[in-house]
Amino acid sequence: MSAEGGTKAVVAALLANTGIAVTKFLAFLLTASSSMLAESIHSVADAGNQVLLLVGKKRSQRAASELHPFGYGRERYIYGFIVSIVLFSVGGLFALYEGWHKIQDPHGIDSWRWVPVVVLVVALVLESFSFRTAIHEANHVRGGASWTSFIRRARSPELPVILLEDLAALVGLALALVGVSLTLATGNGIWDGVGSIAIGVLLVCVAIVLAVEMKSLLIGESATSENVERIHRAIAAEPRVDRIIHMKTLHIGPEELLVAAKIAVTGSDSAADVATAINAAEARIREAVPIARAIYLEPDLDRARPGGARESQAGARPAENS
Repeated sequence: MSAEGGTKAVVAALLANTGIAVTKFLAFLLTASSSMLAESIHSVADAGNQVLLLVGKKRSQRAASELHPFGYGRERYIYGFIVSIVLFSVGGLFALYEGWHKIQDPHGIDSWRWVPVVVLVVALVLESFSFRTAIHEANHVRGGASWTSFIRRARSPELPVILLEDLAALVGLALALVGVSLTLATGNGIWDGVGSIAIGVLLVCVAIVLAVEMKSLLIGESATSENVERIHRAIAAEPRVDRIIHMKTLHIGPEELLVAAKIAVTGSDSAADVATAINAAEARIREAVPIARAIYLEPDLDRARPGGARESQAGARPAENS
């Protein structure tokens, strides 16, 4: 995942949402539209979330310490999870409450009637530019994966979060536009409240998806299948390694990978030979997968075959992979 691309997408979204939030709130003050207030809070929450992502990335760059020997890379996941909570509570629940309140006390838009429509159309244009930037940056690293697969498999939180937030913002703006337009056409403020409730449901659903993905990253996800295969090939390329008995990988940060493997060596090899083989395998792993920062290779005898005779490299595949 491109760290620079993620930052660019976050900054673009922050600038867009800040401007949109101000214009939406002014429109709410002029019209007292429930949908406009829900969208104002939505944009404020989004802008705050982008600040959280930038803070999380900055804090994750601190050097490792005695208390945190693997560094602070996972702080980006923590802040990503906080973003989902903010989107759920500040954005989703507030919009649901405001919509329910408007339905209980419906009133039309009597002054500055077309201001909300103009503001929402302008916001759609600005939000589209932000979404376009996120898509452009994601395409650099997405490869041939579908968008659903990309969001589920990404080990860096920024681009998936921005993609989902911008998508929710565009759909939310469309819902607000429908609610406001129906209120203007019919004079019935219930449609404004319905629009706000629809926005709330949308934000709650997106927040739940984000929370599930960030939780998985916080628990700890393995390397991608492509990187696992590269590591397999790098270890198997070492002549003194018979095979990989088992291997485990773990992301300790979006751009930091831990690799732990037990490798089979021949019993007749000296300690110096084994150490040389391990060092060479580690160098190959780092060359194949630069984000592999912590590598632990444990030598062992291959008890699966008497005498531990070497296999051909074509058959050097792991007995267990995780």
